[in-house]
Amino acid sequence: MLGKSTGSAKASPFDWGGGRIDAIANLQREVLEAYEQASRAWVARVQSEVELWSGLATKLTTTRSVPEAMQTYQHCISQRMQMAAEDGRRLSEDCQKVMQKITTSLTNGSPAASS
Repeated sequence: MLGKSTGSAKASPFDWGGGRIDAIANLQREVLEAYEQASRAWVARVQSEVELWSGLATKLTTTRSVPEAMQTYQHCISQRMQMAAEDGRRLSEDCQKVMQKITTSLTNGSPAASS
C-alpha cells in the first residue's frame, strides 16, 4: 500500500500547503512591482529618444553648410550609441532583478541545495 512519505523530504516549491499560496502571491506582487518600475524607466527612455531625434531635426534646419550638418548628425549618432549601451545595461539589470526575485522565492530565501 502506498502511503504518505514522512521524514526529511524537502517541501516542493509547488506544494500548495504551508503558506505557499501566500509566498506565490508575494512573488507575483514583487515581480509586478519590478515590471512596473522597469516599464516607467523604459517609457522615460523612449521619451528621451523622441527628444533626441526632434532636436536633430531642429538643429539640421538651422545649419548653414554640409560640414555643419554632418557634425550635428555625428553628434546625435554618438549620443544614440551611448543610449544604446545604457539600454543594454538597463535591460540586463531589469532581467536580473526579476530572476533574483523568482529564485529567492523558489528557494524560500535559502541557498539552493547541491546534489
